[in-house]
Amino acid sequence: DVLAHSGAPRGSAYHYFPGGRGQLLCEAVDYAADFVADAISGAESAVAMLDTAAAFYRKGLLDSDYRAGCPVLAVAVEAGHPDERTATDLITARLVADGGAPDRAAELATLVIAALEGALVLARVARDVAPLDGVHRQLRSLLQTEGKN
Repeated sequence: DVLAHSGAPRGSAYHYFPGGRGQLLCEAVDYAADFVADAISGAESAVAMLDTAAAFYRKGLLDSDYRAGCPVLAVAVEAGHPDERTATDLITARLVADGGAPDRAAELATLVIAALEGALVLARVARDVAPLDGVHRQLRSLLQTEGKN
């Protein structure tokens, strides 16, 4: 698929990815994880980080006519490469920086990732951003409440 999409000769893929399909998948996961991490890492609060991620995913859904989801998930599952931890670690660190307890922050970060991933799947199936928007509102409310405790 990559070769067909790029129009590159078959040999060039093996030149740039001598490890074959596995290396290509790992490189794609790393690139996508870095892209997502860069998009959310500059946020000044956990709520701002959530808003940035939700807006990014919402735009991706609408711009792709609901074909796009998380740029990491599908490839990570296929390759067996757990790079989604990068986003979870960033969210955990942001929650701790906002005053959250580290154990609670790690659980909330996992909840945020799981909820957003699930919402993306539901939005793609329904071809409607309502699941993502609803999850975003609920997570936002939870994070705002957490920030007050």
